[in-house]
Amino acid sequence: MHFDQDLQSIQEMRDAVKRAKEAQLKYMSYSQEQVDEIVKHVAQAAFAKSLELAQMAVEETGMGIVEHKRIKNEVGSMAVYESIKNEKTVGIISEDRVHKITEVAYPYGVVAGIIPTTNPTSTAIFKALISLKTRNAIVVSPHPRAVKCTVEALKVCNEAAVKAGAPEGLIGWISKPSMAATNELMKHRDVNVILATGGGALVRAAYSSGKPAYGVGPGNVPCYIEKSANVSKAAAMIIDSKSFDNGTICATEQSLVVDRNIQQMLIRELKNQGAYFLNTEEKVLVEKVIVLSPGHLNPAIVGQSAVKIAEMAGVQVPADTRVLIAEETRVGKDVPFSIEKLSPLFALYTAENYEEAKEYCLKLLNLGGRGHSLSLHTNDEAVAKEFVLEMPVSRIMVNTLSSIGAVGATTGLMPSLTLGCGSYGGNITSDNVSSRHLINIKRMAYGIKEVTIPKPSSSTSVKEEAAGNQDVENIVDQVIKQVAPAGEVDAKMIADMVNQVIQKYQTN
Repeated sequence: MHFDQDLQSIQEMRDAVKRAKEAQLKYMSYSQEQVDEIVKHVAQAAFAKSLELAQMAVEETGMGIVEHKRIKNEVGSMAVYESIKNEKTVGIISEDRVHKITEVAYPYGVVAGIIPTTNPTSTAIFKALISLKTRNAIVVSPHPRAVKCTVEALKVCNEAAVKAGAPEGLIGWISKPSMAATNELMKHRDVNVILATGGGALVRAAYSSGKPAYGVGPGNVPCYIEKSANVSKAAAMIIDSKSFDNGTICATEQSLVVDRNIQQMLIRELKNQGAYFLNTEEKVLVEKVIVLSPGHLNPAIVGQSAVKIAEMAGVQVPADTRVLIAEETRVGKDVPFSIEKLSPLFALYTAENYEEAKEYCLKLLNLGGRGHSLSLHTNDEAVAKEFVLEMPVSRIMVNTLSSIGAVGATTGLMPSLTLGCGSYGGNITSDNVSSRHLINIKRMAYGIKEVTIPKPSSSTSVKEEAAGNQDVENIVDQVIKQVAPAGEVDAKMIADMVNQVIQKYQTN
C-alpha cells in the first residue's frame, strides 16, 4: 500500500515518540554516574566526527564553510559537555541544612527537538547532549534541506549512547520530515517539552502547541564601534565574526554603527581585513538579491560567500573579498541592508554623536532583533554599563566576535546553540539554553519556624453578642422604671434584675 510522504512522516514520528517514551521510562532508573558516562561517550563520539559532519552539512545545504562548521560541531559537543559534566541532574541535587530544604531533580520526559538548516549538525548534537544529561529522551525533526547530515549526527550520538549503556530509542528522529509531522510532533500527547530553533513561524507554532517550549527570536544584531575602541582590533574581529560560516549564526553582527570621528579609520581597517564597500549603483544591485519582497530575506543568499552574492547581483569584486558593506542612513523593512541577512553583508551607519548611535542600535533591534544580542567595541566601561542597562537585549558581547562569543566560544557565557531572547523577544528565557532548562525541581521543606495560631476571641457570633447587649439594656431600663416618682423602690425586683445582668455577662 502506498502512503504519501506526509502520512509516512507522521507515522515515523509517532513510532519514534513511542520508542522514546518507553526508553525514557527505563532511563529514569539510571544513576548520575551512569548518565554522565553516557553523555561523555556521546560528546566524544560527536567531537571525533566534527569534520566529517561539517563536510556533510556544507555539501547538503550549500551553506557555510566546512572549517567553521567543524568548530561549531566542536562547540556543540565537547564545549557543551565541559560546561555541563559536573552538574547534578539526577535525584537529590541540593541540601540546605540551615533552612532544611532538599531539592530533587526530575526530567520532563520526551523532548521535541526542531533543528535549523543553518546549524544542522551542531544543534542536533547539542540538543541530544542536554537531553541525555537530564534523563530525557529526544525526538528530532530536521530541516527538510538538511536531513541527511542531521540524521547522521543523531546516529553518531545514538550509537555512542547505546554502546555506553543507554536504552534503545532514547534518541529518535524523522528521516522524512514534513511540516505536518513537525506540527504533530510538537502537539503529541507524549511530548513534554519543545526545543525550537528555527524561523519565526516555527517558534510561534511551538509556543502555540500547548506544551512548555524554549524558542528563539531573530538576531538583527547591531555592532557599535564607539570612539574609544581599538579600531584595528575591532575591525579584525568584526570581519572574522561576520565571515564565520558565512554569517549563519543568529548572533552574528548585522549592521555597523560607528562614531563620526573614527569612521574613516574604521573603513580603512575594514578594507584591510577584506571588506568591499559597494558604490551607489552596486548597492542597488545587491539590494535586489537580499530580499524577495520588503522585509523578506531571500533564502538563496543565506550562508553564501560575499563573492558568490556579488556574482548573483552582477557585481564584480576581488576574489579575496570576505564581506560586502554598503553605507546606509535609514532603518526599515523597506531597507534591505538593515534587516537580518544571515550572510556576509553589512550596513554601515555613521553616528554624529553618542545619542544618535544609541538611537540607530534601538531602531535596528526594534526592526527584528529585540531580546537577542548586541555587539559593542569600546574601552569606556561607562559606555558598556550604560548599554547593558538600556538596550533591550539578552546578551552584549564586548570587544569580541559576536557570532561565536554569544554561543560561548570566546566568552564565559554558557556554551549553547539555542539563545533565548527573554520577554523582549517573546521567549520564556533570556538564557543560553542548557541542561538546567530541561529538569524540573521538586523540594522537600521541614518546618523551621514556630507559630501560634490565634483562636477566635468569642464563641458567640457578632449577631448573638449584639442581641445580648440589647437584653442587658432592656433590663437596666426596667430597673430605672421601678424607681417610683416618690423614690420608692421594689428591692426584690431590682435584685432579681441585677442577677439577670450578672448571668448575662458570665455566659458571654
